[in-house]
Amino acid sequence: MNERQVRENLGDIGFGYRARAPYACDPARSRGRLFPEAESPTRTAFQRDRDRIIHSTAFRRLKHKTQVFIAEEGDHYRTRLTHSIEVAQIARALARALRGDEDLAEAIALVHDFGHTPFGHTGEDALNEKIAEWGGFDHNAQSLRIVTRLERRYAEFDGLNLTWETLEGLVKHNGPLTDSQGQGLKGPIPRTIRDYCGLHDLEIDRFAGIEAQCAAIADDIAYNTHDIDDGLRSGFLTLPMLEAVSLPGAILQGVRAHYPELDPVRTAHELMRRQITLMVEDVIAATTANLARRKPQSAEEIRAAGEAIVTFSGSMASAEKQLKAFLYRHLYRNPEVMRVREGAEQIVKDLFDAYYTDPCAMPEGWREGLESAEERVKARSVADFLAGMTDTYAIKEHRRLFDRTPDLS
Repeated sequence: MNERQVRENLGDIGFGYRARAPYACDPARSRGRLFPEAESPTRTAFQRDRDRIIHSTAFRRLKHKTQVFIAEEGDHYRTRLTHSIEVAQIARALARALRGDEDLAEAIALVHDFGHTPFGHTGEDALNEKIAEWGGFDHNAQSLRIVTRLERRYAEFDGLNLTWETLEGLVKHNGPLTDSQGQGLKGPIPRTIRDYCGLHDLEIDRFAGIEAQCAAIADDIAYNTHDIDDGLRSGFLTLPMLEAVSLPGAILQGVRAHYPELDPVRTAHELMRRQITLMVEDVIAATTANLARRKPQSAEEIRAAGEAIVTFSGSMASAEKQLKAFLYRHLYRNPEVMRVREGAEQIVKDLFDAYYTDPCAMPEGWREGLESAEERVKARSVADFLAGMTDTYAIKEHRRLFDRTPDLS
């Protein structure tokens, strides 16, 4: 029984088969999975993808992976897990307003950071340097590697066997990877992506569907807002500093006009909620105008548009760019953050060298056959093991293998 028959039998009640726009991705018309499976009588294909993502080991590991501040620095800072949940909430809101498939947008948002290493982009940069001669490390490609190979839960296949649409959104939610001639737009295409496309072409020269675009811009909204919150909590940012930045500054002015006696904690929270609302409503208005201009009648027309359809307005895009520059200058490149990053980078590099030199230092299930494997295979296997680590496990392993471990507190 296919999804169309399932939908007819269930009467469209309560199973995700609500009315969608003609340009939305329809689970009843999914391009399917690499390994064909019988459809569920109670869930759409995209709902099953979402559920598989949530139940995966990689999803649970996000709990102890860095967003900006390492887990040891405090219990209240966001991790990759809380960030992913926040992105999913915003992505669903956007997809609902634009009449896309909410479940697909949520699935892509929840899976988009699976490939991140311990210690965030610091770990990624360190690992990329270590395996540069074997193709380097890219967290987006690693996400695909996890959901198509490294997760081992099912009897009949490796990975999660997600639908084409979810994988498309995972790989190219930020836009096409190649031009029409197959040349990488930001450098060579990682081997993992090239190899998978040889089996199940994700059309990496085109844009993704509208749901993936919702997830991508939701990511921007989430971290541009919540990194401010974490920055305020850390003391690296202050409310007076934010007054000089156009977007949060204008919001703060409005908050103080309405609540002149409000304490700093509540003021910061009011800033966060108002900024998210403002950015979400801006995306909905700008995207609605884009849709009215292009009048797409199918998901394929969204993919073939040659431009992103889900966007900020021009003025919001400019304000968002200014905010990003502010966060890089005062938060991500803060001297104390950079000190911690140096220690985290050393941990990742030390661990790679230790495992690469002696694969037996890795646990069972990872080390088998590596002592005689070719260098590329060994390096990639070590990178897979390292990339899957949480911050806490990486620190624990470093303490086990080395006499001195950098202090990241």
